[in-house]
Amino acid sequence: MNLKELTYIVTIANEGSISAAADKLFMAQSSLSQSLQVYEAELGTPIFMRTARGVRPTASGEAFIGRARQILQSYHLAKNEVWDIEGLRGGRVEFGISTFRGTYLLPPVLKRFHELHPNVHVEITEMDSIDLEDQILKGLLDIALIAAPPVRIKSRVDPLMRDEILIVAADSHPVMALAKERTDEPGQLWVDFRDTADFEYILGPPDTVLGRMARREFRKAGREPAGLNTHISAPFAASMARAGLGLCVTYRSCIVPDPSVAYLRIGTEGVFLELGLTYPAGEYRSKAAQALGRLFHTMYSGNAPENLQL
Repeated sequence: MNLKELTYIVTIANEGSISAAADKLFMAQSSLSQSLQVYEAELGTPIFMRTARGVRPTASGEAFIGRARQILQSYHLAKNEVWDIEGLRGGRVEFGISTFRGTYLLPPVLKRFHELHPNVHVEITEMDSIDLEDQILKGLLDIALIAAPPVRIKSRVDPLMRDEILIVAADSHPVMALAKERTDEPGQLWVDFRDTADFEYILGPPDTVLGRMARREFRKAGREPAGLNTHISAPFAASMARAGLGLCVTYRSCIVPDPSVAYLRIGTEGVFLELGLTYPAGEYRSKAAQALGRLFHTMYSGNAPENLQL
């Protein structure tokens, strides 16, 4: 087997299905399936067990995939070291970020990074923060922007910025009658979360950072959420709230400016989320990954900016 074939096998393991892996590899599912059969015949044992929901590694497959990951990671590190010697005249950075936050925070950074290092390619992986931690632990990413403190990563996270959780409400929503303006921040409205608990909320899944933090506020208020559509994405929930179909929570960094929509602080002091950059364990970090991390600090250190909609 060559490196390309090892990449095929690891991608199937990561995606949990041949069809999803084929999509990610930009190849036909039938071609990938045939290739896998050839690899398994070469090894003399199945690598994956086929199930109704996709595939999962066999015991032998787990051992093989673990070694394959190590080989691919070593090759990736070797390429990075060569590119470092060449002084960022080429290279590649595997960067991870959540889809919602990445929509607003990432494009300005990528634009500037491309201006500074036009020959360095940034490959983006979109996942929830917890899943990004797994990718870092497996060595599949060079750098990721995650919520802090991390759930699974034990190594230090490089603090970057503080984002605020806000309630999205259409101006016509009855919650606006309960909103108050901060005297020290003209234009910033706030509301006691307990006063909002009787209204219907559009909540994201509980296994996401935003969904988990929203449910935490309900627990602190001693209330059960009157939730609608509790398994839709954060951008979809925010768009429904802006249309007046309920309340939802969003990040300050992901505000979409709209004169008919209010973004309410939770309580007088607000609810905040720390964000940080994390890297795989070990001493080595490619110059390209370091350069991208420094650029994030240059553009975003401190509190999250508003109105990053492009």
